[in-house]
Amino acid sequence: MSQNSQNSHILKPPTYARLPRPIVARVDDRQPGAFTPWHSHDWWQLTWAQSGVLAIETRQGSFMAPPARAIWIPPDTEHQATNVALTEMRSLYVARELMNWAAARCRVVSITPLVRELILALSSLPADYDEAGAAGRLVQVLIDQLQHLPEVAFNLPMPVDPRLVRICSALQANPDDSRSVPEWSQLAGLSERSLSRLFMQQTGLSFGDWRQRLRLLLALARLERGERVNRVALDSGYNSPSAFIAAFRRNFGVTPMEMFRDPAPVAET
Repeated sequence: MSQNSQNSHILKPPTYARLPRPIVARVDDRQPGAFTPWHSHDWWQLTWAQSGVLAIETRQGSFMAPPARAIWIPPDTEHQATNVALTEMRSLYVARELMNWAAARCRVVSITPLVRELILALSSLPADYDEAGAAGRLVQVLIDQLQHLPEVAFNLPMPVDPRLVRICSALQANPDDSRSVPEWSQLAGLSERSLSRLFMQQTGLSFGDWRQRLRLLLALARLERGERVNRVALDSGYNSPSAFIAAFRRNFGVTPMEMFRDPAPVAET
């Protein structure tokens, strides 16, 4: 789900030679069309959009972070970042040695209200905060909480077979394309059985499930901007808003309205 960088504001990747602290926060308010080109770094990154929808693309697939979700990116993983709307991005750069518990792959996780507030608190501190003081204690709580964030299915794995890549590129450009498996198979020069088998082998999803997830992920930015569900549903290739909402709930566990309502504030103690 890459975005054409033409007419985009190109951002520079982080330039740390080494992290000044085991966890460092980065505050980055991105204008519509902002684009960070392919890069990698020596630390883990947790990317969270406080508002807006952030898209991360790796060589293996795409990952979307709507509100209350974030993306883990392992060290040495080439990735690029795009956004189509104003996005308040908050990132954590986390030293390798703190992440021994984590599998070295990109994934999307839910952000709990506590982790949300901890990230915001860390974002207000200087990069060289006092590790022996209150800031260091806050970071220790954050480190513990990061291990318990549940994974959610906001990723879109990409195949490597050139014939499947052509199909995926066509669907990314026109998600409402309703051609059937037999039609796509004929276009790709594959039997229906071979197309279905290759899709499952290379993405872990059936062709139908892959297309459905693509449509839903592409709809996230429009929903976050407040566009009507009826219009987004029809533009995404669904025959009715109710079918779109049902598919949204099956994939993401909530309705569009539930996902994009304002998060409840954390009660003060």
